[in-house]
Amino acid sequence: MNEKVIKEKLVEYFLRYVAIPSQSNDRNLQVPSSDGQLALGKALAADLKKLDLEDISINQYGVVQARLPKRGDKTKKLGWVAHLDTVDVGLSDEIHPQIIKAYDGKDINLRRDVVFSTKDNPEVLSYIGDDIIFTDGSSVLGADNKAAIANIMTALWFLKENPDIDHAEIYIAFVPDEEIGLRGSRKIDFDKFKVDYAYTIDCCELGELIYETFNAASGTLKIKGVPAHPMSAKGNLVNPIMIAHDFIAMLDRAKMPENTENREGYVWVTDINSDVLNLSLELNIRNHSREKFEASKDYLYKITEIIKERYKKAEIEIEIKDVYANIADSMDEGNKIAVERLREIFDRLGIEPKIIPMRGGTDGSFLSTVGIFTPNYFTGAHNFHSNKEFLPISSLYKSFLVTLELMKDRDYI
Repeated sequence: MNEKVIKEKLVEYFLRYVAIPSQSNDRNLQVPSSDGQLALGKALAADLKKLDLEDISINQYGVVQARLPKRGDKTKKLGWVAHLDTVDVGLSDEIHPQIIKAYDGKDINLRRDVVFSTKDNPEVLSYIGDDIIFTDGSSVLGADNKAAIANIMTALWFLKENPDIDHAEIYIAFVPDEEIGLRGSRKIDFDKFKVDYAYTIDCCELGELIYETFNAASGTLKIKGVPAHPMSAKGNLVNPIMIAHDFIAMLDRAKMPENTENREGYVWVTDINSDVLNLSLELNIRNHSREKFEASKDYLYKITEIIKERYKKAEIEIEIKDVYANIADSMDEGNKIAVERLREIFDRLGIEPKIIPMRGGTDGSFLSTVGIFTPNYFTGAHNFHSNKEFLPISSLYKSFLVTLELMKDRDYI
């Protein structure tokens, strides 16, 4: 295995895919929410064809699916899911990466007004001497999740180039709109994705291994007040903004994102849109514990009833919808081998596992609710969703090695 050639192929695929802008748009309710994701999907379908995959398809939602028949006597059917979209955090949708060769440990001027400082990003000092891909300061890097796509494509390329290597039957799904509510994974054609279990490659630094995520729900509080001219407002005006103020005041400030960590859940007020008559308030509810998750939702219903009783002239309603579930809740004796294999491979490759409860979700959080246990492992990148995002090529290479070993489906015990 020529490490230099593989690293070059990983970087080639990564740079090709980040060159296609594919930010998702949460204001567009269609799937996919942006044309760029369709363009990326078409490019991937063409590349998959070159790698001799079969049953390649792009459905009306932009989901790209393909299958690589098994080689040898392997019996497992394994899946990989990666998302096409990059996140919109108010930065440019065009990505212009820069590769710093043999990083020297100094601060980097990403652009005139953006400095990547080692004081703010001390973890980069672990990669002195490595080649690292940075942004130009104007955008995210897109390693979330195009490093995963490059990883998967390079592993498929390697198997094509090495026909003597046996491997499992492999199913691929590249999905849109993960960043805006895991919309794309819901559009997979599961008749074409009949796997024993699957993987996402959608977390950060070297060694991260995740099979525990949040349970997640979104809530919308709608308030219709009573308008009145200020000169005759007393006893008549019902201000929806002040009602929302009372609602928010009943939330526990200690259980909000800025005050929680690790396995502590939260309720987050994410948006308020109002005029003198109507108000809409958006909420995110998150918790690793199913019991505490349900209790948080129950509390929101309870305080809504209290507010209704307090403001009887107003029309007040809350709607809460589950978005995804904790991957860990779907792990059982039959599928926990997916995690055991990851542990075995990490050990063989000398990678120290960093098992963390993810304060978020992946496409696997949805897939696990429909019977496909889907743990998650590292891309190697740092600072997702930031213009300070960076990707050490050595870490990307090690992530590739994990993917390749999983695809080989070898017994190590």
